[in-house]
Amino acid sequence: MASSGRPERQAPPELFYNETEARKYTSNSRMIEIQQKLSERAMELLALPEDTSCYILDIGCGSGLSGECLTDNDHVWVGMDISPHMLDIAREREVEGDIILGDMGDGMPFRPGSFDGVISISALQWLCNADKAFHKPAKRLYTFFSTLYGVLSRGARAVFQFYPENSSQIEMITQQAMKAGFTGGLVVDYPNSTKAKKMFLCLFAGGAHQQLPTGLGTDTVPQESSGASFSAFREKRKRGDRKPLKNSREWILQKKERRRKQGREVPVDTKYTGRKRKARF
Repeated sequence: MASSGRPERQAPPELFYNETEARKYTSNSRMIEIQQKLSERAMELLALPEDTSCYILDIGCGSGLSGECLTDNDHVWVGMDISPHMLDIAREREVEGDIILGDMGDGMPFRPGSFDGVISISALQWLCNADKAFHKPAKRLYTFFSTLYGVLSRGARAVFQFYPENSSQIEMITQQAMKAGFTGGLVVDYPNSTKAKKMFLCLFAGGAHQQLPTGLGTDTVPQESSGASFSAFREKRKRGDRKPLKNSREWILQKKERRRKQGREVPVDTKYTGRKRKARF
């Protein structure tokens, strides 16, 4: 992609993702499909404990497309984004995560050790730009990573899918992450493919030594890390229970149960819950 065509070169994120662009992004079936695949891969790299509901931070959550993948896997999540228009759409879509408005370059406003993991899709590269006169990319990256390290539980992972413009951006990002205390590194899927190539920064917040996962399409067997096999996790997802159809009774009941666990007020279940109503003329 040419530099001139990159969104981060056209305007700051809070301006680029205005109401029109936010709605266009969220209604584009191709973008939704890509976002879902990237989110699922990021979750795979997180290597979360199986059959356990975790508390996850989604940075650059947008309209909640990534959060839906977290919800589908029974995780509780908090989303943070700089675009108020994206968050407005997330509310309209009634996403199940809590969402807040914020600039990740200003740091993470959460309590220490709050999260079991972090995912971020297509957001990290925005910090490499100086959108305002007082912005210093390296300093903002360090502020971001150092505060992020603090809000993660010990040994937790943070996985960022991002689109670096050049090798200098990769070096600056990884340098500031390591300076903030993270270990880990870059995982590249399908490195020899122009279209399929994707980059993930996989970071570890202390704890026992963890091996960096192997990228897909590298003709090598994926490594095991922290007792969780990435290939096994993927097979489990394929063989997993069938997901209920959206807006079906089963889907509605599951959604209500998740909200009860989050302490939200939910209408009582009745025989009419999820019942299809006849069209009115």
